[in-house]
Amino acid sequence: MNVVIFGRPGCPYCVRAVQLSEQLTEKRDDFKFRYVDMYEEGISKEDLSKTIGKPVATVPQIFLNDQHVGGCTDFEAYVMSNQLL
Repeated sequence: MNVVIFGRPGCPYCVRAVQLSEQLTEKRDDFKFRYVDMYEEGISKEDLSKTIGKPVATVPQIFLNDQHVGGCTDFEAYVMSNQLL
């Protein structure tokens, strides 16, 4: 299971998503994640909107195995509903 988190510095929801991903990495052998700093990489919300196919208003935006999951609360709900922790 590969997760990519697109976020920005100073975003509390980005921090939460990374912390949850770190917990999953510790608990599961099949979980890996990568955090992408949108500012450092020069990625805009408009760029993500094109990839996702709908407007992006917030960060983080999270992808699981190349499928868009949504934001932090969507990711948390996915983890809980699929009992990943």
